Amino acid sequence: MAKKTRVRDAGATSGENPRRPCPCGSGKRYKACHGAGDDVIVIRPFEGLAAECDLVPMREFLPSATAPLPLRTPSEVPVTIATVLPGACAALVRPNGEIMLGMQVQTRSGDLSGDLGRALAWARQAEPNSSLPVVGPGLGDGVVRLQDELDLDAALDLTLHSDFAWWIYPNEDGSPPSAEVTATLERANSVIMPTEPVVADGVHAAYWVDTGSKAHLRWVRPEPEDALLAALARLQARGELGLSADARFAGSFRAHGLLVPVWDLDRELHVKEWAEPVAAFAKALDTALADDSPLTEAERRARDALAGKQVTLR
Repeated sequence: MAKKTRVRDAGATSGENPRRPCPCGSGKRYKACHGAGDDVIVIRPFEGLAAECDLVPMREFLPSATAPLPLRTPSEVPVTIATVLPGACAALVRPNGEIMLGMQVQTRSGDLSGDLGRALAWARQAEPNSSLPVVGPGLGDGVVRLQDELDLDAALDLTLHSDFAWWIYPNEDGSPPSAEVTATLERANSVIMPTEPVVADGVHAAYWVDTGSKAHLRWVRPEPEDALLAALARLQARGELGLSADARFAGSFRAHGLLVPVWDLDRELHVKEWAEPVAAFAKALDTALADDSPLTEAERRARDALAGKQVTLR
């Protein structure tokens, strides 16, 4: 069965005027800059980083989350990575000098890691209380990527927030935020889907998400796609792909080179009630991943069926 593909291209926004000046500030028209669509796409931009399974959900589906960046060289000022910043900007420098980098941005190139590296380089030279709307193609000297900046073996210490109150930095004079800032914050808070991590032994980067009509488990996996798909197929052939009687395997999507299996869950159950079944499934999946025997005919059919439920995000 043919695999379904959905391409997410932040540079091809519906209704954009291709002749307008590019918002990156290059001086070029949008169609000749970020709208050109000729970037080389790095399929797995965070490969080699222990934080890969943290960065992918921050980019794709976590609504409000922050984490200190584990830099190789200690920074004089705090450097924080966030899901989305005010105005969906690429970076900002707070009045106290703290650097914040945004994952969910207005436009991007084909290399998310390179975009983040260049945004960090910009922020280190920027004045306090300034922001970078988008990362321009000529920003910075050379191609600096997160892999050049981060401790390769360090995962992110992620904090999930229930709202965007962390956007607000206290005014120096102690005055409350302006009405415009307050309204922007309220609009952002109104579209947040409740999201919490599943905390259990052997489980990492698994998130419970309440979309309003359904609840889902989205689990970012680090394994090569072929190996993970074969392991899932073994479990499917044995009728063990569901987490419990209250969960159904819905399919999977690819995001930045990783496969993310998804389950539909009973919305009436709290995220803590999923810790035990997810931990048990993690053990079963590890066993299936360690099985290198050829797939049976039933397992091959299951693999083909699972492959038909995949969607690609870019």
